[in-house]
Amino acid sequence: MMARHTRMEPRTRREVLKALGALAAGSPALLGSARMFGENGRAPASIRFGVQINAFPINPVRFESFLDTLATIKQIGYEGFESSFRNVSAQFDNPGPARQQIEQTGLTFFGIHIFFADPMYDQTTRIAAPSVYEPVARGGAALGAKHLILSGAPAADANELERKIDGLNAAGRFAQTVGITAAYHNHWWEFQSKVGEIEALYTQTDRSLVSFVLDAGHAYHGGANVPEFIQKHSDRIIGFHLRDYKNGHLVTLGTGTFPLAQVAHTIKQLGWKGWVENEEEREDFSKDGTEVIVPAFKAMKEAFES
Repeated sequence: MMARHTRMEPRTRREVLKALGALAAGSPALLGSARMFGENGRAPASIRFGVQINAFPINPVRFESFLDTLATIKQIGYEGFESSFRNVSAQFDNPGPARQQIEQTGLTFFGIHIFFADPMYDQTTRIAAPSVYEPVARGGAALGAKHLILSGAPAADANELERKIDGLNAAGRFAQTVGITAAYHNHWWEFQSKVGEIEALYTQTDRSLVSFVLDAGHAYHGGANVPEFIQKHSDRIIGFHLRDYKNGHLVTLGTGTFPLAQVAHTIKQLGWKGWVENEEEREDFSKDGTEVIVPAFKAMKEAFES
């Protein structure tokens, strides 16, 4: 996840249909349903496809723009979604009607995500402070989110790393009290850590309190052998983020050098169960919605169904 500033209105359903039509033009088999891929796909039943909706220009003061985005991703074929807490925090005071509207989409609310620029994190734990994650966990659970997803700033030394581990355990403990579970989402810096941060987080946090959403694209960008890492730590992973890079820059999934086919093969070979999510972000904070999500979804589906 990256910092975001752009705020625009969602794309229209006409634009969604145009994007779907353009994609389907190259394959008549895709034209038989509003969903791009029907029930004949070969993806394992244990894997569900979701999307982190950062590519869409959601206006947080207009809940209708959030719901329009959910309608779009449902039409594309996704089964669930993950969202920044900023998109739904205005609904925390009266979550009942909003939850009902979300559930009516038929999509699973996989996770509510807290990401900040480094200075906004608690400088002791390197994650969001309890004053931030507690209301988000409570509000997210009330809206039907399954997981509280936490990003964090890098730990500079062993003492910071120990405090970060303790902070994550505390967040996980609180999350359970309000009916949601906590998971940590990595960036590339945990894999480039001089104090072995990523291994410490995966092996030293309390597995009964903290799970992980492995951002496989960020891991790749950080120099990891992603299939090997998945094989080693799959029992701690509840979800994946898939993104792609080319020449060090973010590009649409399936168009860069990220080893998508190998990662999909590894996940399937392990018999892993959970959510695989596409996340399309750009360094310029562009919000291209369906223009990037549709081809990314096609690449993800093809990788897991081959």
